[in-house]
Amino acid sequence: MGKLVVVTGGSRGIGASTATLLASRGWDEAVGYQRDDESALSVVTECMAMGSRAAAFKADVASNDDVVRLFAAVDEDLGPLDAMVNCAGIVAEKARVDEYSSERIERVFAVNVVGSFLCAGEAVRRMSTRHGGHGGSIVNVSSAASRLGSPGEYVDYAASKGAIDTMTVGLAREVAAEGIRVNAVRPGLVDTTIHARLYTDGPPRRTPGGGHRHRLAVLGRGVLRDRGPPRRQRRPVTISGAAGRRPSAGDSPPVALGR
Repeated sequence: MGKLVVVTGGSRGIGASTATLLASRGWDEAVGYQRDDESALSVVTECMAMGSRAAAFKADVASNDDVVRLFAAVDEDLGPLDAMVNCAGIVAEKARVDEYSSERIERVFAVNVVGSFLCAGEAVRRMSTRHGGHGGSIVNVSSAASRLGSPGEYVDYAASKGAIDTMTVGLAREVAAEGIRVNAVRPGLVDTTIHARLYTDGPPRRTPGGGHRHRLAVLGRGVLRDRGPPRRQRRPVTISGAAGRRPSAGDSPPVALGR
């Protein structure tokens, strides 16, 4: 039996790549996802093919009730937790701040920030020596946008990832003496389904996770991007490595996945 990790947002993109890489290194997987049953099952199947115990758990991380149910189900189906990766996140349509609605801002922060806090809290209750656990690791997926601000595009998303950076530092210091290491990674722009075209032809359309397929082309050759499917990237190793060992608590490496 391998160590057990919960990966939220694990049905696609960086989350799916992280889940499958950890499975290849002997971890058992709890794949958290919100809506895409088929993709979640595909990730679980791939993990199991590598010899891991794996299961998918449907939950909206912005809902406290859903998060509590998710971790309770993981306890029952897979056993004690050793690590968690906070990867669930969304962006809204490209817009200026003076065009935002309160509903947009609240939803982005509910998923990206509140969801990360709720999941981290459940993980700490299970892994902290203060609560009878044996220690573990939490990895928060931030973004280079937390430093760049995403002006004219997704300032709300960037601000939510800035909150994740601060959360990482504070939580790392809070639980370091309880056997839990907390880190974050800041990926650069990665060509995943969050930017994929919703339709195969016609004008650019909003994607299910927010964002726009043509953002990559607009930003030009300076963008660091993956040249194949997300799980062929050479450096989801940074996230999986943070779950298993280094870097030191509170670090937020400025990693550009896919380079």
